[in-house]
Amino acid sequence: MRLTFLGGTGTVTGSKYLLEHAGRRLLIDCGLFQGLKQLRLRNWDRLPVPPSSIDAVVLTHAHLDHSGYLPRLRAEGFHGRVWCTSATRDLCQLLLPDSGRLLEEEAEFANRHGFSKHHPALPLYTEEDAKATFASFRAARYEETFAPVPGVQVTFQCAGHLLGAASVRVGWDGRTILFSGDLGRDDDLLMHPPARPTRCDWLVIESTYGNRLRPPVDPLQALGDAINRIVGRGGVCVVPAFAVGRAQALIHAIHELKLRHRIADVPVYLNSPMAAGATRIYQAHREEHRLTTEQTAALCFSANVTAGPAESRRLNHLGHPAIIVSASGMATGGRVLHHLKAYAPDPRNGILLTGFQAAGTRGAALAAGAPTVKIHGEHVPVRAEVIMIDSLSAHADRAELLAWAGAMPAAPRGVFITHGEPGSADALRQALEEQHGWRCVVTEFRDSVVLD
Repeated sequence: MRLTFLGGTGTVTGSKYLLEHAGRRLLIDCGLFQGLKQLRLRNWDRLPVPPSSIDAVVLTHAHLDHSGYLPRLRAEGFHGRVWCTSATRDLCQLLLPDSGRLLEEEAEFANRHGFSKHHPALPLYTEEDAKATFASFRAARYEETFAPVPGVQVTFQCAGHLLGAASVRVGWDGRTILFSGDLGRDDDLLMHPPARPTRCDWLVIESTYGNRLRPPVDPLQALGDAINRIVGRGGVCVVPAFAVGRAQALIHAIHELKLRHRIADVPVYLNSPMAAGATRIYQAHREEHRLTTEQTAALCFSANVTAGPAESRRLNHLGHPAIIVSASGMATGGRVLHHLKAYAPDPRNGILLTGFQAAGTRGAALAAGAPTVKIHGEHVPVRAEVIMIDSLSAHADRAELLAWAGAMPAAPRGVFITHGEPGSADALRQALEEQHGWRCVVTEFRDSVVLD
């Protein structure tokens, strides 16, 4: 078996791991690169193997940094099956067309306003390209073993990070490799904790928070304090949030704070049709998360869902305190950009960041205290208070990553550290080597190894 790292190296985006065995090719994850321009440009590069030669794709979960390249892969010749859990399938059928639609809108906006260097600017793929992938999806249950290609067995194990998220165990000829996928937390507001890892010969582990420990603070308390401070001075609270996962966690948390009378009863707007659709999927897969039937139902009525572009634009002219939750979580695109343009210049307002912010994203710039951010070719001053609440992230921190890896029944023959920025990945490498004496490698883009 040959393993080649085609993404998720030196960055938390673009996850793609190519497995080649006995003339067959299997791709674990098929993610978009996001953030820094040099990373985003990789989305336009050709893969080192023809997409038509890839027999199947296995997804760990639905977030675009793991699934968002699928429409492009298919448009370039891939016609195999895409294997995932049923919740991941349902979420992808929501996420991928939305991604294509946003890419089309951004290209059209760039052409209309003339700020692209390309004439005309083209989308990486379209909404129709995304819809064309639906027929390829096949679902498998957790702990069910299936064969995406002859001679290779795959099993999904709960990863906890997102509805349907899985670690992926791959077996062949008596050998095994385990891909952690993005690991969740033991005390996440929504999701169950990750399953204990199984014995494997090789481990591929994410390192998003490989060098970070979350402060021991109550996430509801931190969120409530931030909201009270912003609305107390008459401001609007803008919350960039991933439409799937974080948006639902935030709406749940805000609803709980209101029920406990810990924040004022200000209007809450969910400006993401996709997030509203994802909430319905959380209802359909209620056994996979912590919320009760009543709490799940509350996700649908505790926020005002914005219907269309006209209503979205009206949110930019609110004359009263409010909370706006809108995608995307790292402010890389979507409707939240228009809200940031409207509210970032006013010091009464606040911007809440509640998830990981990859290098090169507007979210990372905001978290670092940038005085301006560039949106649609315009430098927008940032005078609003920017608040980072790490305790609301859906990613396992350093201690949780080490605890998960340490629960393995036996030491793997080798560990490949991926899906982390350089400092984070190397910190996890050092910790695993010091605590367990494991052989660990921080992978680089297009590294290729033979698993013998």
